[in-house]
Amino acid sequence: MYLFGHPGRLPGFCCSSATEGTGAMQSIAERSRLHATGRMTFLSRMETFAAAHKLNSKLLNEEENRKLFGKCNQSHGHNYKVVVTVRGEIHPLSGMFMNIFKLQEYMQEAILEPLDHKNLDQDVEFFADVVSTTENLAIYIWNNLEKILPAGCLYKVKLYESDKNFIVYKGE
Repeated sequence: MYLFGHPGRLPGFCCSSATEGTGAMQSIAERSRLHATGRMTFLSRMETFAAAHKLNSKLLNEEENRKLFGKCNQSHGHNYKVVVTVRGEIHPLSGMFMNIFKLQEYMQEAILEPLDHKNLDQDVEFFADVVSTTENLAIYIWNNLEKILPAGCLYKVKLYESDKNFIVYKGE
């Protein structure tokens, strides 16, 4: 599976204007149709964001929420770290399957813009009826990424709530 964008552009640089226009670029585009190496690779990138939340279920009363969630049943924040891993076959021309800068753009759009410096329970519609646990946050991130990444390349979301606690989600 290639994740390169439009035919005629250099693999991994689907948004690069430097790949358009000249005869030399057409020659490069023709070579870009070479077959994949058959070697599956995994590319990961880490980003950080800060967000606040309160663990509270609308299905429980106040006492049950306090008992279940303890000190997390009050507003508090985390400096989350998220590691996104995508996969694909190496293209022989570029030596990669996705440009790391493109993955950075996807993560900016799907994770940082909707979540950074937000109150998850108040600012993110997904959490209106879903408890803002790290597990559910990982699913939210997966869903957002899956909407914008090339089909089938998302492999794993690893979300650190703290240095000691993290969740790994690999889809359904």
